[in-house]
Amino acid sequence: MNTSDAAQSPNAATRAKAALQRDPWDLPDVSGLVVGVLGGTGDQGRGLAYRLAVAGQKVIIGSRAAERARTAADELGLGIEGAENAECARRSDVVIVAVPWEGHAKTLTALREPLAGKLVVDCVNPLGFDKKGAYALKPEEGSAAEQAAALLPESRVTAAFHHLSAVLLQDPATERIDTDVMVLGESRADTDVVQALAARIPGMRGVFAGRLRGAHQVESLVANLIAVNRRYKAHAGLRVTDV
Repeated sequence: MNTSDAAQSPNAATRAKAALQRDPWDLPDVSGLVVGVLGGTGDQGRGLAYRLAVAGQKVIIGSRAAERARTAADELGLGIEGAENAECARRSDVVIVAVPWEGHAKTLTALREPLAGKLVVDCVNPLGFDKKGAYALKPEEGSAAEQAAALLPESRVTAAFHHLSAVLLQDPATERIDTDVMVLGESRADTDVVQALAARIPGMRGVFAGRLRGAHQVESLVANLIAVNRRYKAHAGLRVTDV
């Protein structure tokens, strides 16, 4: 260990100890952040864009076709803007990835440069469907979020917003969505930001749920929620008890 390492190690240990002692519900003010939603013309992305904009967040919808994004933004109103994916990524502080699983890798590969340095929130669920219903797929990297991290080495990748009903998100008559959002990532500063964004939506909490290596379990649970919703004709979400 050189002199520089010796000097930095105690500081790193002190910072880590301080982080553990912080109130986990002491979250940052994220009201001034611009949130981009890639795949914002799809049901899930459109719903998230709507809810965040209603909460007062500046939102930009991204799509492969700029005109399609602008049309969706105009339909939603609330000051939401539409742009081609790369422009959406460049202009945003936080970028939510809500594209179909089939286009996940291709989309992110093409956006590596505009997403560099950005906080990326992956909410994609790799699922397959057959006569028995929905089932989880496991990407080579382990999960959609881990695939995103591998494809975006210069971005700060987190995972969240997997278990939300697109129907409820888009329904103006639904004023509250009482559910918890599982948030995973490698940096507490980043997961705190995502938790704070979730908490801006009435009824929601963002709950830290571990590092990205645990994202597969979270993504896979959507297959179970689909089965619940079909059986009970519901729009089920999740609640974490005792926190």
